[in-house]
Amino acid sequence: MRKIWMIMLLAALTACSGAGGAAAPTASVTAAPPPGEPAVVARDLAVPWAIAFLPDGDALVTERDTARLLRVSRTGQVKELGTIDGVVPDGEGGLMGVAVKDEQVFVYYTAASDNRIVRYRLSGDSLSEPRVIVQDIPKGVIHNGGRLAFGPDGHLYASTGETGDRRLSQQRDSLAGKILRMTADGAPAPGNPFGTLVYSLGHRNVQGLAWDGSGRLYASEFGASSFDEVNLIEPGGNYGWPDVEGRGDDPDFTNPILTWDTSEASPSGLAYAGGSLWMGALQGERLWQIPLAGDGSPGSPVARFTGTYGRLRAVTATPDGAALWVGTSNKDGRGDERDGDDKILAVTPS
Repeated sequence: MRKIWMIMLLAALTACSGAGGAAAPTASVTAAPPPGEPAVVARDLAVPWAIAFLPDGDALVTERDTARLLRVSRTGQVKELGTIDGVVPDGEGGLMGVAVKDEQVFVYYTAASDNRIVRYRLSGDSLSEPRVIVQDIPKGVIHNGGRLAFGPDGHLYASTGETGDRRLSQQRDSLAGKILRMTADGAPAPGNPFGTLVYSLGHRNVQGLAWDGSGRLYASEFGASSFDEVNLIEPGGNYGWPDVEGRGDDPDFTNPILTWDTSEASPSGLAYAGGSLWMGALQGERLWQIPLAGDGSPGSPVARFTGTYGRLRAVTATPDGAALWVGTSNKDGRGDERDGDDKILAVTPS
């Protein structure tokens, strides 16, 4: 009788796994309520790659290929603050991540010889002279990473890609294929696992970083031909690329908490609001809602707005968590341009 009960239990756990090989939740997850209908905040942009909010509620928006840094008000007024010097757009590279801390603005961009992180001071609508805080991040036509975000610990996190050179992901002394953690001056943050900028390794191309209400860090990652991923990031964790794509059996590597077929995702921006992670999908042309349990384990992902707005890249929660700003990416050479593209949409999480 005990043997039969164990077989039934294992079958039930297998049936509960989420989309594309997700790990079974270890705690109950409330069903994800649908978001509100999106409203257009801004239009006629060109590949808005990242969004970061200023203390006054306006947002800074980067355009990857034009290298423009824009200020977008809550009512949709768009003002160009300037073109970032030194940006050399090429393939998937260009002006990418942006993060804000007080009056400091940080951007991640592709230069002539590398990817780098630069700090400005913003006074009104004027930017100071730039200061490079991290350089020599390997660059490539593909897989440049590029996300910047401040964590609840006050430190700056950056995601990097392996530029198509798979070996770099597992090389601890390379900045490629990693999540980096640093001070506002670009120094390794105290407590980093290896005493360097590297916080985690074994990544292919992370373009989304988000923290839940308990301070857990999640990252969205492009797979190759089989599985895209969301990972729960731990300091010093090795997430397996290129030895593993998706879930594996090697105890030296950390499995993703969720995977998708690459046709359904190609994930970029990631945000947390209303008890869920929200992940923009490029090839999948949808916004994935991933409800989280209290212990951080995922429920079943739900696809929102599939095919309605095209490729979705930038996803950022407003400071109060009452809305998401989502940027389309239909002018990036891989999408079908729609009237008014590219747009920034405001989505109410529930």
